[in-house]
Amino acid sequence: NNPFLKHSYSTKMKLSAVAILAVIGSTSAARPSLTINVQDGNFADIGGLDPSLSWSASTSSGDVDIEYGIEASAKPTSDIASLPKSIWGKASTSLNGWGVSARAEFEGTDFTHADVEVEASNAEADIDVTLTASAGDGFAVQTISAVKGIDSDGARITVNPRYNVETEESDVVLTYSKDGTDVEVTASQDAQSVTLSRQVDDDNRVAPTLASSGDISVAWERSLGDDNSITTTVKPDDSIDVEWKDAAWTANINLPLDGTDITGTNVSIKREVEF
Repeated sequence: NNPFLKHSYSTKMKLSAVAILAVIGSTSAARPSLTINVQDGNFADIGGLDPSLSWSASTSSGDVDIEYGIEASAKPTSDIASLPKSIWGKASTSLNGWGVSARAEFEGTDFTHADVEVEASNAEADIDVTLTASAGDGFAVQTISAVKGIDSDGARITVNPRYNVETEESDVVLTYSKDGTDVEVTASQDAQSVTLSRQVDDDNRVAPTLASSGDISVAWERSLGDDNSITTTVKPDDSIDVEWKDAAWTANINLPLDGTDITGTNVSIKREVEF
């Protein structure tokens, strides 16, 4: 309750945010956005806040479109170099009917390692291919996936094989959508699951999921209008999860279950602010 400490903490907070905005403002006139997250259900003091600033911009060079951005912490600190959470860049172009893009993301200011994602899509063939990898001392492919879409008799069907190079595990995701009903089947050598999602009316969607392990979950999405919604997911003897989206606000509530008893409450609240 020391007013001097509160003033000092507030001053550092403002200086950290100003420092980030100054760097961003010096590179582009694009407006950053501020996300404030209450983490781990901690409302006791400002230490429970996890404010971050994100900013992105784009340009082009010949036939190549370039995007880049940064996400940085707005927590009070005198170490400006510790503020960046991630820095990323993406290049996109068209090649023989394929849209090709490559994205690299660095954690903080460590430029010795990058997470890489390469995507290729062909609208005419209705196929997308994605490769993820890590780059550092070498280039190591992590996952490979493809999505093939098929339109048939008013229905939308997709086939999505996936392969994890590191674990040598693979699975396939099949989806079928028609007239407000969606079916998703995920199958690997060891596990399978089926989700049936049905639009009950204009405002309600129900989606039960059954896994080969015997696990069951049911999700209920209630539309509140203007892209606002509440989604409740119940997993018996595991948890109840509630996500409430209201304009720029997003609240997530997790209630762990032991049988029918609620054993705790975890709350996360996020607010996005456009400058």
